[in-house]
Order: sequence, then structure tokens, then C-alpha cells
Amino acid sequence: MKKVALKVAYIGTNFHGFQRQPQYRTVEGEIIYALKKAGLVDDLKKAYFSIAGRTDRGVHAMGNVISFMSEKNVIINQINDYLPEDIQIIAKAPVHYGFKPRYASQRHYRYILSEKTEKYPLNWELSTPKKGFNLEKMVEAASYLEGKHNFINFSKRSERNPVRTIDEIKVIKNKEIIIIDVFGESFLWNMVRKMVKTILESGNQKIDPTLIKEMLKPENDFSLKPMVPENLILMDVNYKNLEFVYDEYACFRFQSTLKEELFQRQSAVILEQNMINYLDLLKKTSTK
Repeated sequence: MKKVALKVAYIGTNFHGFQRQPQYRTVEGEIIYALKKAGLVDDLKKAYFSIAGRTDRGVHAMGNVISFMSEKNVIINQINDYLPEDIQIIAKAPVHYGFKPRYASQRHYRYILSEKTEKYPLNWELSTPKKGFNLEKMVEAASYLEGKHNFINFSKRSERNPVRTIDEIKVIKNKEIIIIDVFGESFLWNMVRKMVKTILESGNQKIDPTLIKEMLKPENDFSLKPMVPENLILMDVNYKNLEFVYDEYACFRFQSTLKEELFQRQSAVILEQNMINYLDLLKKTSTK
């Protein structure tokens, strides 16, 4: 038997998270079904099936990782034939018997937000800034989160080991789009989305960036609500001395799915905007 690691890309919108759950559509559940249908895995325990990490409901991924052992040759697109269009295996790498995907050297998360949107896709109040977000304040806020800290206020108070190291946080503002890239070895539950919230609140001048220093002190108790998951992407999971080979056709296949979804969303926006404009016209006509 040989062990292989696979990189998985998925659109998290229509899944109840990554972890398999009875009676719910999950990413892991679909992957296990495809592996069994392809004849690659029968017993998950005997195959040493394992994952790099579980993403929450609505979170997307371009590079989550799974690994397992199989007696058969693993062909990426054979597995993809049994997967729905919103999940695709895009790369693989042979790994040694003791490889465990959860022990990554670095994970990369990206949060994307449109500053132009009148109503931000958040589950907390954020008034529309008149002059936009202050990039300097956001960069300052991000700098306080970098390094080794106790992040218990950025997860749940019951965390046994809340100490984590953030390698780097990049904040990019391109016209109306804000991109926050977070790099680190491992993360706590909701940690990335809570960090992003403090960065955005600093940029919107709802809080002073220096308040983050107090948030990083475990003796202080801050109640932070996370940003919504739909704008978060697990971009990649990396390992030392391990190179994945990407499958060109699999990448093209998933790219086509993304383009189709983008087209449908754009069409829905145009349609709804037309209906809004028509209602405005009716209101003007009725007042005459």
C-alpha cells in the first residue's frame, strides 16, 4: 500500500462545513463517498484517512489537504468524476507512511471584503465609512497580531492551548476591495475571522489599533464576534520538503465551475438591480 496526499478545492456555500455530519451535506462526506466509489478506500481506519483541517460552514478552500493509503494507483480525475462540481481534487503528492496532514508548516487564509458594498456582509454592525477604510490603521492593527501570542480572546475561553504564532499578515486595499492574507502554522476556532474583525474595526476607526495589545492579554476578557465565513478562503496548506503536482485538467474543471457561478451571481445582481430601479420609477410616478 502507498500513501498519498491530495489538495482539495471547494466552494463552501452549499456545505455544512468540512467535517462529515449525518444527514448533512459536507465536504468530507462527499470526498469519502468519491474515494469509496473509485475503489481507492474501503475502511477509513485501515486507510489511515486524515485531513489538514476542518473549515466552518460557508468557508471556501483552494488548498485543503487530505491523505490516505491505497493499494491502487490514485488518479485525480477518476476521483473527481464522483465528486460534485463544487469540490475538486486539484493536486497530489506521494508521502511517507508517517505523514499527517494536520502538521503543516504553514497555512494561508485570505479574507476578502468589498468596501463599495453599502451593506457589508457581516454579522455585526459596521457603519459605511464616508472616506473608506484607513489602510495605515489596518496595517498597524495587523502588526500587533503578528508573532507568538495567547489568542484565547480570539477563539473560545475553554481553549486548552491558545498560544499560536502568526508569521505574517498582509493588508491590501485595491480600490474598493480589501484583501487580508494571514499566514501561520495553525489556528484556533474562529481565530482568523476574529482577527480580521479587529483589523477592519481599526481601519473604520471604531477602535484604536493599540487596543489589540490588550486583547492579546489572557487576563483580559474580550467578547469578540467573528466576521461571517462566506468571505474567507483557505488558500493553501504547505509542508516542508513536500511538493504537490497540480493537475491541469482538474484545475481547468474547477475554474469552469467558478466562472459559471460568477456568471450566475452577476446575472442575479443585474436582474435584482433592474427590479429595484423599476420600483424607484413606480414611486416617482405615484407621487406625481
